[in-house]
Amino acid sequence: MKLHNISFGNISRRKAKMLFLIMGLVIGISTIVTLLSVTETMTRDIEERLNQFGANIVMVPRSENLSLSYGGIDVGGVNYQVREIAQQSLSRLKTIKNYKNLAIVAPKVLGPVVVNGKKILLMGVDFKEELALKTWWQKKGKYPVTKDELILGSEVATMLNFLPGDTMMMANEPFQVAAVLKPTGTSEDSAVIADLASAQKILGKEGKISMVEISAFCQGCPITELTLQIAGKFPDTKVTAMKQAVMSKMQSIEMFKSFSLGISIIVIFIGSLLVMVTMMGSVNERTREIGIFRAIGFRRGHVMQIILLEAMLLGIVGGVLGFAIGNAIALGIVPMVIHDGQFAGINYQLGGLSVLMAVALSLLASLYPAFKASNMDPSEALRVL
Repeated sequence: MKLHNISFGNISRRKAKMLFLIMGLVIGISTIVTLLSVTETMTRDIEERLNQFGANIVMVPRSENLSLSYGGIDVGGVNYQVREIAQQSLSRLKTIKNYKNLAIVAPKVLGPVVVNGKKILLMGVDFKEELALKTWWQKKGKYPVTKDELILGSEVATMLNFLPGDTMMMANEPFQVAAVLKPTGTSEDSAVIADLASAQKILGKEGKISMVEISAFCQGCPITELTLQIAGKFPDTKVTAMKQAVMSKMQSIEMFKSFSLGISIIVIFIGSLLVMVTMMGSVNERTREIGIFRAIGFRRGHVMQIILLEAMLLGIVGGVLGFAIGNAIALGIVPMVIHDGQFAGINYQLGGLSVLMAVALSLLASLYPAFKASNMDPSEALRVL
């Protein structure tokens, strides 16, 4: 009789007990898979949201004597000329190694403009990128949808006495005030924010930009590496990384991963205890059977192989079922945990790891029961006959 036939036979004879053991493995593996799947989904969602919490890389023209007031540019001075960056050169960003990690690239042109006899700051932006970058903005009115609409900072609106819907003249061109920002505590409060192309035309800076704000996230590489890659493509600019923002992103994501890892370790420990207790009970119930095996010539290694083969088979079944059930639970939980969140998808590498984990857990927890069974004295075992 082959050893695997004995193992299969024992599993089929003790269906209830083996089903209980499998359920223990399924609960443990499915809990781990659920946690890891939900964590992966939450990590992706957090990355997307954190990437929109503002710029963490700023690129400005290199200058030795530049006095800065807005993100690295001061446009109010009269004793120097602000250098500009060619807008078409931004295409070089697509050639850096980690271009896919640049979530938002928001170019700006800055310059002074006279409105109602007062000199104010005009900021031209790509509204699509800028609004994605400045998600904390609060406004009265609606965001611009055409090139002749603009946004006023709170201080400018108060000083010029403009409201949403009013018409404002700049360089003899009419513009409609689409929205007025609520106080932000930043330079936007004292600026007129217009479409990039329109602002370039008014300032006489067609094809030029004054600075670029970039929101980037690179989980597999340091932010300094991204900065060096950008600086290498733009040698005439100063590229500065706001490391604190990136560190906050990384810490938030690592907290979720650490939490999941801690829960997973607890679940694995409980699952291993359950398997060991169940296998120990199975060995005690089979004292007579094991004694007969030893009496007819089965070696200690044979007895261990029988028990460990049972554990391996149960581990494979438990791992496959646990992975399937864990993904199903994660699919149902994600919409409740993350508003408008989407399940990250089935990770087949995690599936293979789940099966290996279940088999390893089952085998490790069965080592002591198997060792005890293999060292059982045949004469003592046969006394129960």
